[in-house]
Amino acid sequence: MAHRVVVRSGPRVERLDAASLDAALALIEERARALAQTRSKPVELRFRTFEPVQQVAHRLELRGERGLRAGVDVRGDGSVEAWTGRLRRQVVAQEPGESAYAALRRTLQS
Repeated sequence: MAHRVVVRSGPRVERLDAASLDAALALIEERARALAQTRSKPVELRFRTFEPVQQVAHRLELRGERGLRAGVDVRGDGSVEAWTGRLRRQVVAQEPGESAYAALRRTLQS
């Protein structure tokens, strides 16, 4: 196993193996696009309401060689945000016209 993709959707966790970084990134994009079709409702707590854009509905994490950690978060409104890091996640900045998947690919392959 060169790379592992961990898909978290609520209480469900799925682990998938990929032979290469390109295969793992393609798998993340395929799964995240399918999961982005679902929408969440606002969550109301006693003193605060969390809108769908504030909720991470699904997290897809890439675990690779030499401690590589990166992935995408699919928000409750269907938007996708790429990140890198293990303990401190840092959002990957997207260039104009670039998707979160392309930004993640650019960051990991540079």
